[in-house]
Amino acid sequence: MSADAWPEGVGRILLDTTDSTNLEAARRAASCTEPTWILAGFQTGGRGRRARPWVSPRGNFHATLLMHPKGGPAQAALRSFIASLALGEALAQLTGTPEAIRLKWPNDVLLNGGKVSGILLESLGTQGGVDHLAVGIGVNLIAAPTPDQVEARAVTPVSVLAETGQRLAPETLLTALAAAFARLEAEFAAHGFAPIRERWLARAARLGERIVARTGTINHEGIFETIDATGALVLRTDAGTLTLPAADIHF
Repeated sequence: MSADAWPEGVGRILLDTTDSTNLEAARRAASCTEPTWILAGFQTGGRGRRARPWVSPRGNFHATLLMHPKGGPAQAALRSFIASLALGEALAQLTGTPEAIRLKWPNDVLLNGGKVSGILLESLGTQGGVDHLAVGIGVNLIAAPTPDQVEARAVTPVSVLAETGQRLAPETLLTALAAAFARLEAEFAAHGFAPIRERWLARAARLGERIVARTGTINHEGIFETIDATGALVLRTDAGTLTLPAADIHF
């Protein structure tokens, strides 16, 4: 599937302004029966992880994929790897700089070592299943937050424009991203997480290097060995090997 072909069976909603594309997805969840991308030119209340504000001007990318996935929460959570991998592939293709793209566990995309995007998954489920999943993606296409707008020790934000000199339209990125996501989702449905995991590891930032994984108030320092079959980080420390399903990673 080429980057300029919209995937069959996937919906698309283009909005000028909304509070948050993830909230928009939640409001539309009952009426959208097919996977649907929601793109907004501007968000008045964008959010990142742990309810942190996601500040982004018009011209940047603000979108959410609304899905009704099969399986439980653990399977739904693996879409964070599909999302970051799809976004990395779309940006690499559109900018012609695949060597500059790396993936930071669990779901950030880096461009020339700086954070160019954020991904936020939110789900609503009943009886052990997932009724709907919102895969929210923000990309700094033309502008990035200043260092004082991000938390201490966070990876420095960058924009596609500043790093590559290229001005990508949000609609252009949406088409490439939707095509890449649909292809990877089909691979996931047919073969499970294993091939997605291998593709993700091939682009992983700091694989085999020393990193710091913070869980709560505890810092775990060690070598980033791999991710396991559930997507958890495997960290080799002086005290032994740790498997971390969630953590904040610092380089």
